[in-house]
Amino acid sequence: VCSLGRSPKGFPKLKNDTFLRAARGEQTEHTPVWCMRQAGRYLPEFRETRAAQDFFATCQSPKLCCELTLQPLRRFPLDAAIIFSDILVVPQALGMEVIMVPGKGPTFTEPLKEVEDLLKLRQKVDVTAELGYVFQAITLTRHSLEGRVPLIGFSGAPWTLMSYMIEGGGSTTMAKAKSWLYRHPEASHRLLRLLADVVTDYLVGQVAAGAQALQLFESHAGHLGPEQFQDFALPYIRDIARAVKSKLKEEALPLVPMIIFAKDAHYALRDLAHAGYEVVGLDWTIRPQEARAQTGKDVTLQGNLDPCALYAPKEKIGELVKKMLEGFGTQRYIANLGHGLYPDMSPEHVGAFVEAVHAHSRHINKH
Repeated sequence: VCSLGRSPKGFPKLKNDTFLRAARGEQTEHTPVWCMRQAGRYLPEFRETRAAQDFFATCQSPKLCCELTLQPLRRFPLDAAIIFSDILVVPQALGMEVIMVPGKGPTFTEPLKEVEDLLKLRQKVDVTAELGYVFQAITLTRHSLEGRVPLIGFSGAPWTLMSYMIEGGGSTTMAKAKSWLYRHPEASHRLLRLLADVVTDYLVGQVAAGAQALQLFESHAGHLGPEQFQDFALPYIRDIARAVKSKLKEEALPLVPMIIFAKDAHYALRDLAHAGYEVVGLDWTIRPQEARAQTGKDVTLQGNLDPCALYAPKEKIGELVKKMLEGFGTQRYIANLGHGLYPDMSPEHVGAFVEAVHAHSRHINKH
């Protein structure tokens, strides 16, 4: 039951810290596992809870976010929880209106079209005033987890957020957003800087509220080539890691592990491994051995099973997991999918994935 009883501080003692140990590069008895979008529509109980609710109204209800975050943990022995929220709460905090259109997805009523439109954005964002509901959800969920597993907080990265704010929604080419990078580089940097500052405060606020790890989602990295990534994505990814860590120190908050997940950006893995994050997340388009070779020994890797592998029969899922663990090794590794779970996936197959990671990694560690 999710109740806002206790004060944020006296959090319950953590019972399973396998995920945090792996993130920090410490030995683990088994390889920890969680799934992106583990709180999602593939669960019938999620669909029931969300049924009558507007999507962003759900995001703004700490009680509902807590309930949705806990649902997958009632079913599966996952090693981490990730707060139920959405990356587009950040553009909302900047004053943009985003609605969820059935069959279409998130839609901005007035996307950024001209450079002048940047003036409509809030230049100074008080994250507690604008996004306090996320912080409340984190505190509530951290108590409600009763120390079972760590709680991950997250944000979208600046380029990914910018691309949504200009495209006005999903896009296969991101041509409108990318045209800004070529036509208006200075204005693009102004927007990215504003986003990086807000994201930094937002992530620090999540740790203050009780998040025990943070993931930055650069979901649209694949739309950029190496040069644009170098100019418009990587500097802000680096700045966020540096600024979050220095603010956590200043405010005497725990220095939590940080994960960078830049989807389809294998061309940047070396740079990402040195960007100040403890963990680099991987999609399914790179071989484990190759990812290890590029990232070196000082970061933990996370990923990278093809989400569609979960459509395979359960025995096959086990084989694929075993192969993945042999490729990455069981240490300095967090098992996950290469992207989020899809709505039509079978919960039983998700369970088979989680159990296979635990069973095979324990077996490999023993022998």
